[in-house]
Amino acid sequence: MLDQTSATSTPHKWVPWNKGKLTGAKPPLQPKHVWSIRTKLQIEGRVRDLAMFNLAIDSKLRGCDVVTMRVEDVAAGGYTADRLKITVLFVFSP
Repeated sequence: MLDQTSATSTPHKWVPWNKGKLTGAKPPLQPKHVWSIRTKLQIEGRVRDLAMFNLAIDSKLRGCDVVTMRVEDVAAGGYTADRLKITVLFVFSP
């Protein structure tokens, strides 16, 4: 049997998760912010995070591109180099 109070009550108004928040492109990090993040990661001994942050900043790659990288992408055959050349391919669809 249906409860009469639930059938006649008004449904909960849906509120978007980003209501009142800034959307769109964010401003780039300033050099003082980059250095403060690098220093914080270095002091905490978070070598992996520091390496990924440095790679993202220095190569201007997006975060989603950095986290999908594998060791083989930067160290062919287990050999690591001091420098890395990154080639970016842009594909435009009509």
